[in-house]
Amino acid sequence: MADAEQNLVNYEIMGKKGPAVLLIHGLFGDLDNLKRLARDLESDHRVILMDCRNHGDSFHSTTMTYAAMAEDVKRLLDKLEIKSVSLVGHSMGGKLAMEFTLTYPDYVQSLIVADVAPVAYDARHRHILDALEALDLSSINNRKDADAELAKNIDERGVRQFLLKNLQPEDDGYHWRLNLPVIDRCYEEISAGVREGHYDGPVLFIKGGDSNYLTEEHRDAVTSRFSDVEIKIIEGTGHWLHAEKPRIFNRLARGFLEQHSRT
Repeated sequence: MADAEQNLVNYEIMGKKGPAVLLIHGLFGDLDNLKRLARDLESDHRVILMDCRNHGDSFHSTTMTYAAMAEDVKRLLDKLEIKSVSLVGHSMGGKLAMEFTLTYPDYVQSLIVADVAPVAYDARHRHILDALEALDLSSINNRKDADAELAKNIDERGVRQFLLKNLQPEDDGYHWRLNLPVIDRCYEEISAGVREGHYDGPVLFIKGGDSNYLTEEHRDAVTSRFSDVEIKIIEGTGHWLHAEKPRIFNRLARGFLEQHSRT
């Protein structure tokens, strides 16, 4: 659902009854990324999916701090008159969910964080940004051309297909939906840790067994902010655990939400 209101993120609602749940995608993604979980929940939850700023069909901005994006979340919830919500966020979306929870704890019933810690990371996406920016869109006639070019720098076909969802045809050729220049310029802010603070409500971290985004060295950063924490590991998955083993991921998320959500 596009909204003409200035600085309101693009969003979609699935399900009309039950506790509210907000799903937040990761870097380079959009609201479709967690839609399989939304479909699983919509029969008995009011599920809201959002495009983060500079992603999907949301507005473009020169700022990408987690503090600013937390205000986007609050603005959306206030627009929808939701004062109590559970949050599910993956990667960048998990950091945003943590930032919002630590900033506005009274809004949050429970929190699920998928494969990310509240800490700063190294520039592990720099090669992706470089590959996207190096793509000469004027020479692209179709997505197959774009995939062939990206393959020179990005080996994983699944990652390329995920990224190419952002390539949109227009009358004069192909364009990125992503605000790529700002994401590049603000990459240090996106890689940064979330704010200090404390939330004593229920929190579930779901880790990909083969991923190094959430490790034992992050324990202090987690427990200093969250006191009621569960950690579940999905073996045989990497950072994209919700896409690699969606049935297990959805079962863990639903079970936690059913245990801790209220209408």
